[in-house]
Amino acid sequence: MTRQTLQTATRWVIKIGSALLTSDGKGLNRPGIAAWVKQIAYLHRQGIEVVLVSSGAVAEGMARLNWKSRPNALHELQAAAAVGQMGLIQAYEAEFQKYGLQTAQILLTHDDLANRKRYLNARSTLRTLLDLGVVPVVNENDTVVFEEIKFGDNDTLGALVTNLLEADHLIILTDQQGLFDKNPREHSDAKLVSEMQAEDTSLDSMVSSKGGTLGRGGMYTKLRAARLAARSGASTAIAYGRLDDVLLKLRAADNVGSYLVATQVPVVARKQWLAGHLQLRGSLTVDAGAAKVLKQQGKSLLAVGVKAVAGDFMRGEVVACIDEAGNEIARGLVNYSASEINKIKGQASDRIETILGYLDEPELIHRDNLVLT
Repeated sequence: MTRQTLQTATRWVIKIGSALLTSDGKGLNRPGIAAWVKQIAYLHRQGIEVVLVSSGAVAEGMARLNWKSRPNALHELQAAAAVGQMGLIQAYEAEFQKYGLQTAQILLTHDDLANRKRYLNARSTLRTLLDLGVVPVVNENDTVVFEEIKFGDNDTLGALVTNLLEADHLIILTDQQGLFDKNPREHSDAKLVSEMQAEDTSLDSMVSSKGGTLGRGGMYTKLRAARLAARSGASTAIAYGRLDDVLLKLRAADNVGSYLVATQVPVVARKQWLAGHLQLRGSLTVDAGAAKVLKQQGKSLLAVGVKAVAGDFMRGEVVACIDEAGNEIARGLVNYSASEINKIKGQASDRIETILGYLDEPELIHRDNLVLT
């Protein structure tokens, strides 16, 4: 897959950052919104289905409330989001109506996508809106969210929506030209990364986890989002949102921004959902033999390979499988609770019924409910 696939893609998820949408916190960037909406309308006429993931609610609320710095208190952030969401959606609706396009507001928390039934419901709703020719505008539900159910940043939300809809591309518009081989704010000789594989480990040393005063992530979250999007086969473009006709240039496969190519075989939908869990309920430390079997043979996790249990989880919750060095190698839905696994860890499967007095499943995590990470 190369940039040329941007010319034939039929479904894009486009994420626009807070700094762009609010002119670095000065209030809604209405000329910018008008320009992006005009380009999206053009893409729509070309047959591209677009889902817009929009930051900006908190930043717009801060501007309306005359707050100069992002608050730390959760209730103040939620108040700012509630105020800002009104202006943000009004601005989108007014601009899209100029082109005869309907919009729909979709507010999500990680809880919505972590719950399998709500995940499927969100997917059905978004697919129906796209079938109706509507442009969904997605944002994190900042007015009710708390730490345990946060996405953490809208780059991650954009990637999860990309997985949810099996979109062709994730487009991240930012206030930087793209991803550089070193921090361009600190190094004048920094060079723009034009095209690389999303999973290339050399990218890790190039990104910063520092966001701006309005954002929550920096390039680190964008690289992480690109790798998450790649699980469903979507490549990611990171580009300067203030560039004239940036979306049209991307559509034409012009050499703008950074293009991170998805090279792995797309993970099936259920495993994409598992991989997208940001808050895990616990972890199982596995021995070297179990780690090898999971990574190289794609088999189920058995009790005999588990050395330690962390967390207080129940049957059916998502846990991480970590090796003896502390590295996460997989995650999946457990068939037993933490207290049960503590009793049967290190034991052969035919001993489970004797120890517990019952046998739900011979595996702790069945391979169909396990995804490598």
